Amino acid sequence: MSFRSETKFRLSYGDHYLLKSNLISAGMNVLYPNRIVNSEYYDNEKLQMFYDSEEGVLPRKKIRIRWYKDISKKKLEVKISSIEGRFKTSNDASQSTSGRYKNDLYYGKISPSLLVRYKREYYEFKGLRFTFDSSISYRNLRNQSKKIVKDRETVLEIKTSNLNIQDYIFKFIKVQTSRFSKYSRGIQQTKFI
Repeated sequence: MSFRSETKFRLSYGDHYLLKSNLISAGMNVLYPNRIVNSEYYDNEKLQMFYDSEEGVLPRKKIRIRWYKDISKKKLEVKISSIEGRFKTSNDASQSTSGRYKNDLYYGKISPSLLVRYKREYYEFKGLRFTFDSSISYRNLRNQSKKIVKDRETVLEIKTSNLNIQDYIFKFIKVQTSRFSKYSRGIQQTKFI
């Protein structure tokens, strides 16, 4: 199990395009082709994973089924935040693991709560992996409404296994870091529609 660091920058669309353009001019290169990411998040009836995330409870986890273009190639991902750091596991999601209901040892019975969809762009810059996420949309899977809510902001994430990289990042990113949990934002923006 390897821990990782995620530094997030919440951006308006204008700042998103300006920062990306400036980084490309400074040598940022495309790492992979753009793709659409789909994530179906799970939670218990009381949305305890959502509330644990909002309150910063440790340890906590997020459980999701993720797929890209081919819906038959789903992955079951579990993101764990602990005192030691953050890590993620990813396994093929067979029909049995991606069923409508399942049990978690800590959270109990869980079921789909939110569908998140967005466009992800992958870059490499100065030995770090950058992802720009835009066109983020949310659909609450717990209420009768099929309404899709579009996020007005985007996010840049810098991912590395080096947990002490913050000072280095701020040498070339002059934007304030920010919390940006798509699951939390999606629940907040779709809770009452």
